[in-house]
Amino acid sequence: MGSFVRITVLIWADILTNYALFVMTPYLTNVWSLNITHAAAIVNVFSGVATIMPIGMAFLVDAFMGDYWMLLLSSLAYSFGLSLLAMSTPPILSNAAGNCGAYKPDCIGDAQMVLFYTVLAFLAIGISGHITSLDAFLKQQDSKEPMPWQAAGGFIVILLAIVGFIAIQFIKLWSVRFGMPAICTVVATFLFTTGSCSYKRSGPHPQGSPLTTIFRVFVTSASNIFRQRLPDDNLLPQTHSLRCPGKATIVVQTQNREQKEQNRWRHCSSEEMEDTKIFICMIPMWITFIMCGVVISIGNTYFLEQANDMNRKLGKLKVPLPIFKFFYELVKDHFKRLYVEVTKKVIPERYVPTFGMIVAMLFSILCCITAAEVETRRLDVIRMHGFLDKPNEKIPMSMFWLLPQFLLLGAVDGMSNFSIDQFFTNQAPASMSRYLKLFSRGVIGAGTVGSVLSVYVVGKVSERGGRPNWFQDTLNKSRLDNYYWTLTVLSSINLILYVLVAWWYTCRDPSEDANKATKKEESTQP
Repeated sequence: MGSFVRITVLIWADILTNYALFVMTPYLTNVWSLNITHAAAIVNVFSGVATIMPIGMAFLVDAFMGDYWMLLLSSLAYSFGLSLLAMSTPPILSNAAGNCGAYKPDCIGDAQMVLFYTVLAFLAIGISGHITSLDAFLKQQDSKEPMPWQAAGGFIVILLAIVGFIAIQFIKLWSVRFGMPAICTVVATFLFTTGSCSYKRSGPHPQGSPLTTIFRVFVTSASNIFRQRLPDDNLLPQTHSLRCPGKATIVVQTQNREQKEQNRWRHCSSEEMEDTKIFICMIPMWITFIMCGVVISIGNTYFLEQANDMNRKLGKLKVPLPIFKFFYELVKDHFKRLYVEVTKKVIPERYVPTFGMIVAMLFSILCCITAAEVETRRLDVIRMHGFLDKPNEKIPMSMFWLLPQFLLLGAVDGMSNFSIDQFFTNQAPASMSRYLKLFSRGVIGAGTVGSVLSVYVVGKVSERGGRPNWFQDTLNKSRLDNYYWTLTVLSSINLILYVLVAWWYTCRDPSEDANKATKKEESTQP
């Protein structure tokens, strides 16, 4: 078995863990009997943290570990995490009351709870480690296998994982549902380790992590800010919006190379200082992207829970819930391509991501308005049929009323991911190229965590004056329509804030940077 297949087989862990997370909310609501708000909070916090952590993992890879050791660590974390998840189900470990083999809240004891939250920590390490190093490590290998064999091997690895994903859905026992992904992940990790001697490895980056460089610039600026004046403007690259980090370069002109290496935390180069300034200027834009992540996070929680209680029949055919996922992904991919085709002819390249985020934010507002109107109608049907205290009754309203908001949410997801990714690619310093997609994922992850905070704050505000909280134990008693209207207002305010920040921000032209790099390379050639 070639190195390519040994590494690619780790995709099993990613696909099967995604399955485990997909069914995590039903597991918490059905087996643990948590209300949807509590279950959604657990899943959203975990998902958000797992997509933010790769930034820190990339720092560890660049500064200390290298991609191989990060992959090994994260794969072992996957194996331990999924194994403990299977063990945390009631039939495996009984609660303090004695032997209990049923999937009921009474069978959930302290042992299950401790193991479950330990599982989340291990899975977060596994997910973030694979996001950081799997693609990078695969690109480092000089595989001598013919391309058709590589394609065939990759196809078989992915096909087996998808077949397993589909087959597990027909299994009723939760211990087996979680146990099968655990076994496959352990096998994948074992296969990966068998090729350890043949892999081409790269150690930590010689210059360390760019995040360390940014921190060094701040430390050096702070240490020099009261001691010396800034160098002449003609000696430094010009980023006029920020002058203070320029103090980091004060001693560069008076020290030789050996002295610089001995005093890395006392001075920085002009290039390092300028990269830090660029990064700082991007932070306000980064903050305005988070609201899109908040809106996107409601799709896999509240939207699906609403659909689960509604009429799924289309004529005599009972339509499964994943049909929404199909339309969601369809719009997510195609709307992004349509936007690129239309805008590349009328908008300069540097402004395509900026206008793309405006489009994404407009769609997020429309999505929240649509969701609020549909939920108002759903609640009217519930009251009309007296289902307020009957959460298990199917509501006589077609779930396809929710299709427009899923389509709009798909457009939000596709446009925001594309625009954020392009923004970081075009604007971030070249030294941070490894972190570009990680920052893009981190924005959505921050929004996912922020959605938990927004639900908590909105719920607390809604119950002031003795009024009922908008988030009750069941969706029938909750007022999600009011929450969706709140998100509409917040998204509108965020759009205005984004326009103001984007007006202030000076976009770099990627084509000009490429031309400068080409001229610099030509000038260094003999």
